[in-house]
Amino acid sequence: MTFVMKTRRFAFIAIAVAAVAFAVIAGSGINNNLVYYWTPTDLQAAGNKAYGATIRLGGMVAPGSIHRIGTTSVEFDVKDATSIVHVKSSGVPPQMFREQIGVVVEGTMTRGGSFESSRLMVSHNNKYQAPKAGHPVEKKQMEQYIREAQ
Repeated sequence: MTFVMKTRRFAFIAIAVAAVAFAVIAGSGINNNLVYYWTPTDLQAAGNKAYGATIRLGGMVAPGSIHRIGTTSVEFDVKDATSIVHVKSSGVPPQMFREQIGVVVEGTMTRGGSFESSRLMVSHNNKYQAPKAGHPVEKKQMEQYIREAQ
């Protein structure tokens, strides 16, 4: 068998294996394992497609919307520029959780009109940087960082 024939045979086998792998992945319902990231506007625009799907909903916690239920659950509203979605989270919220902070909640939209979340994550800015060695810390700047973190 010549080198060219071996190369063609190897290429054919590689392409066949790749095609079979693609068919298995496509046929195994990979769509059921996907997690979509949507804003409140995207979620409301999706209509019936939003129900039952695992979704990561991202936005800001609306002011005055946080209601703690017991020690582990919390309800609040997530908003973007145009829409608001009510969220019921069953997990303990992170320490940094507060009004007007960016959040990502993972869960599903219910037909009752609320988003049932099993996972709550907060995002925060990374403005604070430790001073370089030998540089003094400005008291007013440090107080501002502390106020923003509360």
